[in-house]
Amino acid sequence: MLATKRYEYLPIDQIEFHHSLTNHRNLDQAKVAHLEKDIVTNGLLEPLVVWERNGKEYYLVGGFHRMEAIQGIRGSNPGYFDRVDVRIVTGDTDEIKALNLKLNSDRVDTRITDYFQTILYLNNANWPKDRIAEFFDKSVSWIDDIIRYAPLTTEAMREKLASGELSWTRAKEILRKSLKAPAGNEKEIIENELSRPAKVVAKPLPMQTTIKRLSKSLESEPKRTLQVDTHDLYSLLVTLRGKNVDQAHIDRVRKVFPMLWDEDGL
Repeated sequence: MLATKRYEYLPIDQIEFHHSLTNHRNLDQAKVAHLEKDIVTNGLLEPLVVWERNGKEYYLVGGFHRMEAIQGIRGSNPGYFDRVDVRIVTGDTDEIKALNLKLNSDRVDTRITDYFQTILYLNNANWPKDRIAEFFDKSVSWIDDIIRYAPLTTEAMREKLASGELSWTRAKEILRKSLKAPAGNEKEIIENELSRPAKVVAKPLPMQTTIKRLSKSLESEPKRTLQVDTHDLYSLLVTLRGKNVDQAHIDRVRKVFPMLWDEDGL
């Protein structure tokens, strides 16, 4: 059973990396650099999460950016952070892999494809769908869709899903269409559908993209002011959340905060 065993001040050299526990995304070096400065100034305010396996084996589960930052600090300052604050968790391999993804998926920019491998793994490990859904704070139908459709996705579909070029809703439509095709024609149907030009529509932006565009606007027009009301702020928050956003909210935010969209309205 997954559980927090204890909090501890652990020698950093005892923390290892496990091949199946990753950050699920390339490290953001700008974030690492920011964390280096912050940790030097304020200390490690959020402990690393490590899995205790077979007694004294410790593997990093959560906090990959913080660990990279600490290693950078130690390279420039020998003796710093020889020991670090950690939250030690226990559980079987399935539970730890799920926790590893959950800690990453709490970020707003997590991609649907980040879930595929772990959810399929947990399903094959006989986790009930409602247990998987509860663990990831998702609906059972959302989990069911991944279990049903993720194995059918082609490499090209996964690449487009990961980049945001293809929505999960559209991907499911294509896969349902391919399932109705005569046997042997499935791949052709998928390729034809993917080759169609995507509709250009205004859509919620990933948080990191929003921050970058707002930063760019600040640099180019530092004294620019905006007149907004409570409804505008509400629409902005709903749009940034990015879950089942009503088009009216998107249109409102696009009008009030035009710098958050590029020239194509994306």
